Amino acid sequence: MGPVLTNNITVHTIWYGSWARAQKKIIRGFITSISAVGSKHPSVSGWWRTVQLYTDQTGANISRTVRLGEEKNDRFYSHGKALTRLSIQSVIKSAVTARTKPLPVNPKSGLYLLLTSEDVYVQDFCDNVCGFHYFTFPSIVGYTLPYAWVGNSAKLCPGVCAYPFSVPNYMPGFKPVKSPNGDIGVDGMISVIAHEIAELATNPLVNAWYAGPDPSFPVEIADLCEGIYGTGGGGSYTGQMLEGGDGATYNMNGIRRRFLVQWVWNHVVSYCTGPNALDQ
Repeated sequence: MGPVLTNNITVHTIWYGSWARAQKKIIRGFITSISAVGSKHPSVSGWWRTVQLYTDQTGANISRTVRLGEEKNDRFYSHGKALTRLSIQSVIKSAVTARTKPLPVNPKSGLYLLLTSEDVYVQDFCDNVCGFHYFTFPSIVGYTLPYAWVGNSAKLCPGVCAYPFSVPNYMPGFKPVKSPNGDIGVDGMISVIAHEIAELATNPLVNAWYAGPDPSFPVEIADLCEGIYGTGGGGSYTGQMLEGGDGATYNMNGIRRRFLVQWVWNHVVSYCTGPNALDQ
């Protein structure tokens, strides 16, 4: 019975730590591709169409429009190089209350995306956690704002959080595939960012779309399809993906870029779906 994001969605990004211009371009390119018209099939916007199927209790669908909002750079690691789940909220507070160019506060349609660079450790990072979403506490931030954190795993655990562009040691015989944008850490982040934006849209206050008896440990629409990128996926098999002429592996097209993004749960047909499904 909780709300979903039916208003146009604006993603406000906090770049925490040291980010190269090329890395920012890849991530911005993905976010702007979500609502792009005319991307080559299979497309990121085709992937978002599954997310749009979800409604609130009035029957209103999740918005088709996801756009880039304001950005804030926190290049001096204002809260250090090791963050907890609570100190992440303090980073967001600093961004929305900054003296110069604060991020706008928009609880109804704003998503706050905190991205940490490869030299920053976040509580539980790499321990099967590559990103998470929640909402800010008014007691810390002053507002209830849906937010997500995603970290660059390139130095800490690419085999966990940038698979299949990197393969963990416990999977001998598996070869990593070539990433579509030439940056293993950031290409790995794209699917996690997609995962979190999809879940923020369908379960922003953790009281809307989730499975399981416990809303404090919900199984959400992207959790159900984690690791599935194509038809036949499941277990340690990613499913059928696409390979470009340059040898890079991807499963959907954006604006002038290609991405590898996990599928999400389609509650209408009760299985994981994506735009590159062989039966579409």
